[in-house]
Amino acid sequence: MQKITVLSGGMGGAKFLQGLLHGIASGTLPGVASDAEVTVVANTADDIWVHGLKVCPDLDTVMYTLGEGIDPERGWGRREETWSAKDELAAYGVEPTWFGLGDRDLATHLVRTQMLDAGYPLSDVTAALCRRWQPGVRLLPMTDDRVETHVAVADADSPSGRRVMHFQEYWIRLRASVPAETLVFVGLDDATPGPGVIDAITDADLVVLPPSNPVVSVGTILGVPRVREALGATRAPVVGLSPIVGGTHVRGMAEQMLTAIGVEVSAAGVGLHYGARSAGGVLDGWLVDEADAEQVGRLTDAGLACVAVPLMMTSPDATAAMAAAAVSLVTPVR
Repeated sequence: MQKITVLSGGMGGAKFLQGLLHGIASGTLPGVASDAEVTVVANTADDIWVHGLKVCPDLDTVMYTLGEGIDPERGWGRREETWSAKDELAAYGVEPTWFGLGDRDLATHLVRTQMLDAGYPLSDVTAALCRRWQPGVRLLPMTDDRVETHVAVADADSPSGRRVMHFQEYWIRLRASVPAETLVFVGLDDATPGPGVIDAITDADLVVLPPSNPVVSVGTILGVPRVREALGATRAPVVGLSPIVGGTHVRGMAEQMLTAIGVEVSAAGVGLHYGARSAGGVLDGWLVDEADAEQVGRLTDAGLACVAVPLMMTSPDATAAMAAAAVSLVTPVR
């Protein structure tokens, strides 16, 4: 197995990728070559313009994490960060004050915006940024087009009874503390897959859906036209790992997002939401945590290879073991 493609969001996907690369380097992934190439198709529907700068949270989280520049405590942004620019902007009363750009992180967004303004597509800009960080993967934006996730929440003061805001405001300012009534993926239906995205899926030996948010991370990648069809057509097995353990998300807001689209918040619920390729879905196999072992039968009945294994990414070794279990689960179905 030489080529692995991962459809990734931010923190969960980045942490899984760390373990995957660790497993490849240590030779603990069955049938995977020690020089296997990993391509990451990253969600860009979380992207936002802040203070005139293009911010790509998921791309940057993967790049910083694998390039050893991430803040390990926050799980996003740069390590050893300072916040002088943020404080000065707040002193001027410039909004949004709820979205903070650290001084080190600011440099990335300045370079990205300058390159975009010069006419370079986001895929080329991402490749240029990665030349500094050397993440050890080929990092591809899901699209070069502008796509944004917006969230509608109830608002008694609004004439319509609801307010629509950018996903980042819902997540950072509101901390996903109020129910999301509707999700709106602006520009997604008209987006074009980024350069290399379709080939990365169709030419892969294995495709992995890591424990990223199934609605606003992996879900938006699947929403890019032709991506779902590519997953259905690829000769590679497609395996996923549940982001839901014991009936809730480990980190983030998958529970709120699944509820908003009417999907059962459970390991089986997410697996059935993705669906088996044999029944028109996108998966061949699905891993659930040992805490959800009683749900394996529902998934196998739906045509998915499924086993229960530990899914807590507590260390690179533990995460590599998850990746090894994913490979083992679907290799026999090739």
